[in-house]
Amino acid sequence: MLLFFISLYLLITIPISIYAATRVKSTRDFVLAGRHLPFYMALATVFATWFGSDSVLGAGSAMAEGGFLNVMVDPFGAGLCLIIIGLFFAKKMYPMNHLTIGDYLSERYNKTVGTLLSLAIIITYFGWTAAQFVAIGIVLHVLLGIPTAVGMAVAAVIVVLYTYLGGMWSVSINDTIQMGMIIVGLVVVIVEVVYKFGFTEIIAATPPEYFDLTPGLTGGTKEWLLFVAALMTLGLGSIPQQDVYQRSMAAKSAEVAKWAAIVGGVLYFIITLIPLFLGLTAKMVYPELLGPDADSQLLLPTLILEHISFPTQVLFFGALLAAIMSTASGAILAPATLLAENVVKPLLGSVTDHMRLRLIRFGIIGIALVALFVAIQKGNIYEIVGSSYSITLVSAFIPLVFGLYSRSANSLGAIFAMFFGALTWQYLEHFGGEDPLVPAILAGFIMSLLGMLLGIAIGRYVASAQHAK
Repeated sequence: MLLFFISLYLLITIPISIYAATRVKSTRDFVLAGRHLPFYMALATVFATWFGSDSVLGAGSAMAEGGFLNVMVDPFGAGLCLIIIGLFFAKKMYPMNHLTIGDYLSERYNKTVGTLLSLAIIITYFGWTAAQFVAIGIVLHVLLGIPTAVGMAVAAVIVVLYTYLGGMWSVSINDTIQMGMIIVGLVVVIVEVVYKFGFTEIIAATPPEYFDLTPGLTGGTKEWLLFVAALMTLGLGSIPQQDVYQRSMAAKSAEVAKWAAIVGGVLYFIITLIPLFLGLTAKMVYPELLGPDADSQLLLPTLILEHISFPTQVLFFGALLAAIMSTASGAILAPATLLAENVVKPLLGSVTDHMRLRLIRFGIIGIALVALFVAIQKGNIYEIVGSSYSITLVSAFIPLVFGLYSRSANSLGAIFAMFFGALTWQYLEHFGGEDPLVPAILAGFIMSLLGMLLGIAIGRYVASAQHAK
């Protein structure tokens, strides 16, 4: 019976996507929903940016393994990212009316910078999309007993069809419905869990250090640097991302884009506390699933299946699939758009709008296939997500910020920032030793900043020399 309701939910998304496809008349409709989304739909789709497998299965199991300091990347970094976008980026970028963030980077610097940074951003989505496939594979494995890899393949087919048909219109309409399911489902689950196991009992069974939000006075330099790096990974590294850009820029006005991001970030913090608490509950009930040979990602599904009533199980797994699919669809659409618009289209020269749309749709299939391969190879949600957004933090964040806020930023600085940051990060990841004082990602970020400043200094020197002549 549970399988019937879950299958019914998955099938409902198809007619919604078919309806969404009728609203697609151009590439702009497919990518940005024609920039027509009212506040409630913009809020739903921005909230759904991060609320996926990592927020429920990944963060829940990570919380059970190490407490708040173990989940700084998500939810804390992810929620912070949305708030920062609303405060400092949405209103500045909305009037520019670009289709992709790569278009902005090409216009602000040059096409070489735009293409290289678009490629860097595209790479991050393979891991993020893979994490969503892993999550659906785990859910189908728990419910049906089928191999996780088979479940991942099923997930890829469903999400590709869902996204291919209606693009951002499909994503935003389904997100609006799914956000309601997510909130209702998780609230009902937490009420039943607290009623059955007791709030004070769960808190008492949790080590006190699990509730530390920072390393505190006992933390040394190394611990604080790790804390800052974890918070920055998603908090800053996900700002120059195409899916965040698309979801924000699909709003009907700059003001709607701003407040949808801010409210979405706050809502994200609040709702994600529920999976974290469920992780602590599952830790108390199933400590053996945290052993070295166990898969901690099964903590929450096992708790729900064995201790929660059937109607609540339907709500939980419906909410879980809603969260995963809403995130996965946007995570496939974004890199496919960047690939078509900022990598392939410049190679083809002049193309029609119809051809642009076809390129994006072909890209959706290609991105999904690569992400499926990554999912099968890795298999751990939280690790996949954490590694994904390191790339944009060390290569794209500084060029984006300086491009928006500094008139002195130039193409040389953007290229230096990208290469200095990425090369430093990768060198330290592979040759920096097993336990470095400064995390590789933080060192890469600092070198990216220095690269931009060096490029600006060289630009000023050259301009001054030419003026002197």
